[in-house]
Amino acid sequence: MKMINNNILRSGAVAVCIFSLLTISSCQKYTELNPRSSLSESTAFSTAANIELAMVGVYNAATVGTYNGGAGRGYPFGAASIEQSEMRGEDMVNIATFYQLTYESIITSSSANNVNMWTNLYAVVNQCNIVIDGVSKALASGTLAPAVANRYIGESRFLRALAYHELVIDFCRPYVDGSGSNPGVPLRLVAVNSADAVATQLAVPRGTVAQDYTQILADLDFAEANLPVNISSKGFTRATKGAAIALKTRVKLHMNDFPGVIAEGTKLGTSAAASPYTGAPANGNYMLTSSVDGPFASFANNTESIFSIENGSASNGGTNGALPSMFGPAANALTAEVGRNLVATNPNLYNAAFWVTGDTRRSLLQIQQTTSTAKYFFNYKYRDVTTKTDFAPIIRYAEVLLNVAEAYSRTSALDTKALSLLNAVRNRAVPVSNQFTIANFLTQNSLTQAILDERRIEFAGEGRRWPDITRLSQDPVFKVLGGGVPAKVLNTSLAANGSNYDVVLRPVTPANKAAVPYTDPRYIWPIAQDEINSNPNITQNPGY
Repeated sequence: MKMINNNILRSGAVAVCIFSLLTISSCQKYTELNPRSSLSESTAFSTAANIELAMVGVYNAATVGTYNGGAGRGYPFGAASIEQSEMRGEDMVNIATFYQLTYESIITSSSANNVNMWTNLYAVVNQCNIVIDGVSKALASGTLAPAVANRYIGESRFLRALAYHELVIDFCRPYVDGSGSNPGVPLRLVAVNSADAVATQLAVPRGTVAQDYTQILADLDFAEANLPVNISSKGFTRATKGAAIALKTRVKLHMNDFPGVIAEGTKLGTSAAASPYTGAPANGNYMLTSSVDGPFASFANNTESIFSIENGSASNGGTNGALPSMFGPAANALTAEVGRNLVATNPNLYNAAFWVTGDTRRSLLQIQQTTSTAKYFFNYKYRDVTTKTDFAPIIRYAEVLLNVAEAYSRTSALDTKALSLLNAVRNRAVPVSNQFTIANFLTQNSLTQAILDERRIEFAGEGRRWPDITRLSQDPVFKVLGGGVPAKVLNTSLAANGSNYDVVLRPVTPANKAAVPYTDPRYIWPIAQDEINSNPNITQNPGY
């Protein structure tokens, strides 16, 4: 069969463009590799060079994706997962109508944002499966050596695990509710490269969240065992052994497997947490940047990023999907490059007592809009509004440190290792007078709360807030009020002169969009209607 050519060469990247499982009923498109000529799938995996192009194409699909089957808007990981996760949380304010459905929890099974997340995540899953299948055949034929073949399979399984974890976070009750006994998402592990495969994969039922997590961890274990420490010249935009380990610290934190988090973190140097923590991991591969803006000002070359999704000037989410345009102010005093004034920082986070005066994350990673009618503060991690090349950060070493810090804090009373790891992240930003010692904490819970507060500051604008909300939803101490979707500040509550933002008086802006209780069906997204229509064995989430 022939591949369909889509002029990817013009974008400066080579893509793997296969169909979505959810929107077709016959075998129409296959892996698209070479924009200069149409290749059959057998040709695509016949040479080492073509296989490398296939792998690059999977990353491209994870970066750009499609929007309603058309042009890409950064689905699922180029920007969309970050933007949507921030809008499900409460630490940013939706200014325009662009994210209103997500922000106010009024989506349906046909709403574009959640439908495109579902469709594009499963497109990435299937492309991973196609590469796994093709590479396995290339290994059997002698086209690839075992170590090279397993590296490609490891990359594919890493991306598949990343996609499945995003799916369960968005569309399922969290693992911590009933130890994963709630309905999960369909596990599709077979390459859809024939009409028969379409039929069988469209009939896969949901299973449980626990089954999904078992597969996610199996994929990451394989990736860890078979990926190199580095892939030459690829930096942190290709999956590596460290990326698989780092992602496991996140996944196991969602499972409340605190010993597991600690064990994985040890592989990345967190066992050096005996105070004072130096920031230098045992394996020498990752280290916090000295300045808090290091991973963003130098998004393509820094010591802290473990895995990021690469964007390029001709291959990105575009004006309607790229991180700098979505998060950027429409006018500012620092640069002529301006964003779209869509997503502002919530003044209640900006003014929070736990975000101390003098923290450089306010001065370096926040920027005020200068328009007289909307002097709000905006996230300033993504700055290349013109060419939109900012990488989408998936996981940084700072997260590994805070994941392990929380795990220590949850398992040992007033653990000094937890404090040391917390301070490693926090102390590079706060004045010496505000740095923590163990005397600042009277209880184990107070230290854990400080770690959770630190996550809100450190990862603002990186899409980690909603995952934290949902993994804490069953916690009797640390869940947001009611354990559901938090109440939201509406843009009508923001003063034009920016007076809501004041770290001297620290006013509280009322959250006038009511919280959504955990028991409410709107807590999780509905499964895309296309999937419901196509899959006879799937059940919709209740209430939709």
